Amino acid sequence: MVDGPVPDDPQSDGAQSDGAQSDEARAGEAQAAGPFAAFQDSIYLDGLLTGEPPAYPTGASALEEAARERLDPGPRGYVLGGAGGGATMRANREAFERRRIVPRMLRDVGTRDLSCSVLGTESPAPVLLGPVGVQSIVHPEGELATARAAAGLGLPMVLSTASSYSLEEVAAASGSGPRWFQLYWPRDDDVTISLLARARAAGYTVLVVTLDTWYLGWRPTDLDRAYLPFLRHIGLANYLSDPAFLAGLSRPIAEDPTAAIVHWAGMFSDPTKTWSDLAFLRDNWIGPIVLKGVLHPDDARKARDTGLNGIVVGNHGGRQLDGAIGALDALPEIATAVGDDLTVLFDSGVRTGTDILKALALGARAVLLGRPYIYGLALGGEPGITHVLRCLLAEFDLSMALSGHTHLNDLNPKILT
Repeated sequence: MVDGPVPDDPQSDGAQSDGAQSDEARAGEAQAAGPFAAFQDSIYLDGLLTGEPPAYPTGASALEEAARERLDPGPRGYVLGGAGGGATMRANREAFERRRIVPRMLRDVGTRDLSCSVLGTESPAPVLLGPVGVQSIVHPEGELATARAAAGLGLPMVLSTASSYSLEEVAAASGSGPRWFQLYWPRDDDVTISLLARARAAGYTVLVVTLDTWYLGWRPTDLDRAYLPFLRHIGLANYLSDPAFLAGLSRPIAEDPTAAIVHWAGMFSDPTKTWSDLAFLRDNWIGPIVLKGVLHPDDARKARDTGLNGIVVGNHGGRQLDGAIGALDALPEIATAVGDDLTVLFDSGVRTGTDILKALALGARAVLLGRPYIYGLALGGEPGITHVLRCLLAEFDLSMALSGHTHLNDLNPKILT
């Protein structure tokens, strides 16, 4: 996989502001750094000066197609495929396409401030890199490249438990960049406690608990190739480096690698978990806890009433339950149900800057990206991810201006039809 350069962008240093800073100070920093939309100008200028187009596609469809062509069959199916016949994946996109933006005119949109604070994490834009496991199947540097790209723009990264590199290695690559940790909740309490302690020690500030993957969904694309990276020891770095996990093995991994896989498979998840079990996580994690995979307002209310801090409205990008509701269709009722009592985040189906705007208008505080940045990783490692993120942020910034808005709090359901 060939890495390629991307044009310089005034926003590439996307600094985090201190949590104690005022809104005015954050707005001043955003203006001083320059708008994300300037990336568009740099592409045109670079083309003028060099006669060359960008190293990677700038549109969502072209980006996906380029990644499809680059990836080998196994990784291609794993990354691009979904559950069953793909009905949930289609529902995610159809939900975005049904909503239309109603622009307003003659408003001063010369300066926009897209910065926000989400559960104590400052970000130059309401965008996080969502948890995606086994990233080394698309690029050797995997999560390390993702961590560097996210930190370079000041965007929070949510690291998957199922990462190709250990959480400590990814934290080192991230440097001072903001980072959260996603948990696939193991059956083994000792392993859970150990993973959480390691994450806190490595500077991960928010815990994201995935609720929709107690079992793997029925994924014909992977099944037809019998392709599951975990069985090849890919995506197990956090387990194979964990003292509590290793204590459960009768022999060292090098002597019996198959036994390590069997041990992992037996404790990866626990489908008997219920709402009452969440107290265990609260007792063993210092900081905000977010539940990922909520699609019903009653579950959002339960998360609020249980004393948790946030939820992610999403359906695992259509990879788990075929025929499920489109995530964006679920968002408005959930946001109304919990109001300001719970931080509502969103994932599943986000592909463009206008998608980000629509999700925020319907009640999300921020969005988690998935497949788009993985396509960038497949095409060019860290530079590929950076390019994809800059494109999405530039389109979002331009969409804010072109629809007549300058601040995130301007966005509400009334701007859509």
